[in-house]
Amino acid sequence: MATISSAPTPGAQQIDVMKLNLSQLARLKRQLDEELNVFQDSLQTLKMVQRKFVESGESVEKIKPETKGKNILVPLTGSMYVPGTIQNTESVIIDIGTGYYVQKDIDGAKDYFTRKTKFVTEQMEKIQSMAMEKSKIRDGICQVIEVKMQAQGNAQKASTS
Repeated sequence: MATISSAPTPGAQQIDVMKLNLSQLARLKRQLDEELNVFQDSLQTLKMVQRKFVESGESVEKIKPETKGKNILVPLTGSMYVPGTIQNTESVIIDIGTGYYVQKDIDGAKDYFTRKTKFVTEQMEKIQSMAMEKSKIRDGICQVIEVKMQAQGNAQKASTS
């Protein structure tokens, strides 16, 4: 447990944490805490994006030829809707990001949302894997801090006796 390293990455180096003093260990722990917070924030954002892609895919699934002419509520904002009527059940216009919209047939839209959901899920899995690795390293650092603090406390007790 004297050395802590993450999975081998180009340019990465191993650190013998037993050679670090308590302030260096505390700084390293804070850095890992910050990285873990970034991972958590990223995961929350990706979960929200994933949910929107899933919801969009489910909405496209509901568009069938028999829904033509049916009344729906069209969202103008997150809390304001206007009544509308489905005129076209052959294609939809989807937002592909940064203000760009594309018209796709229903199968193309389903495929798009399926691919996007899969991509976001893969990114989430990668981030979760990295977060788990960082968390293990952080736990190791915490253990070393605890050992060093106990040793320091024992040394102080021995010197006062």
